[in-house]
Amino acid sequence: MKYFIYTLMVIATGLMIYNATHLNFDDILAEESKTALIGVLAPACVIMLLSILLISKKIQQKKKGK
Repeated sequence: MKYFIYTLMVIATGLMIYNATHLNFDDILAEESKTALIGVLAPACVIMLLSILLISKKIQQKKKGK
């Protein structure tokens, strides 16, 4: 399960980098730039949620081992 989560995090990072290349910083609120901005923020949320999941799994293992 841990390797699957890390794989998802790597995929999300790749998507975030790919969408960041499509951002137009001169006109960030343009239509294509809005889509790219959403495409950057969504994987960032996924990475944050998966990090919380990993931390909760570690806490669960420590609690079980105690």
